[in-house]
Amino acid sequence: MNEGRIWLYVNPSVGLPLFFLVWVAGVAFSIHLAILTNTTWFAAFWQGGAAVAAAPVMDAAPAEAAPAAEAAPVEAAPVEAAPAEAAPAEAAK
Repeated sequence: MNEGRIWLYVNPSVGLPLFFLVWVAGVAFSIHLAILTNTTWFAAFWQGGAAVAAAPVMDAAPAEAAPAAEAAPVEAAPVEAAPAEAAPAEAAK
């Protein structure tokens, strides 16, 4: 058990966090490397590859959708402003 003697030279409050940071970085690197080598989209994502082509756009809308498109627009009712006497800043005085 010669590995236990490292704590004679490295304080555990420094060595353990350093060990775990290196371990997490190594795992993250290996996961990214595995994804990069086993997929085709990840490399394009990193390179800012072109977006996938969109679905073809239809030239004309179906006949059933035409009456819905001609419907009158809905107008919003006008909102009345609150009277100045009821403002909270005025009521606090």
